Amino acid sequence: MTEDRDGMVVYWRPGCPYCMKLRLQLRFTRLRYTEVNIWRDPEAAAFVRSVADGNETVPTVSVAGHAMVNPSKRQVLDAVRAHAPQLETS
Repeated sequence: MTEDRDGMVVYWRPGCPYCMKLRLQLRFTRLRYTEVNIWRDPEAAAFVRSVADGNETVPTVSVAGHAMVNPSKRQVLDAVRAHAPQLETS
């Protein structure tokens, strides 16, 4: 899976404490998004490398085509409001 130009994708890998933290925080929001394990999806790993200076740094989040490497929950929410407000469900 490559990035979603209209939606939000959280790229992660097993054992990553930063991924676990962000994924848990996002579960308590009303955002609609997809989670992709980069160890199971070579295209996703390649996308992460393309936006993270050649590294597989996760979590990486793409919001409507705007990639963020290791963002905070606040940065993700700000990006959704700015680029993809349709992802916030009521």
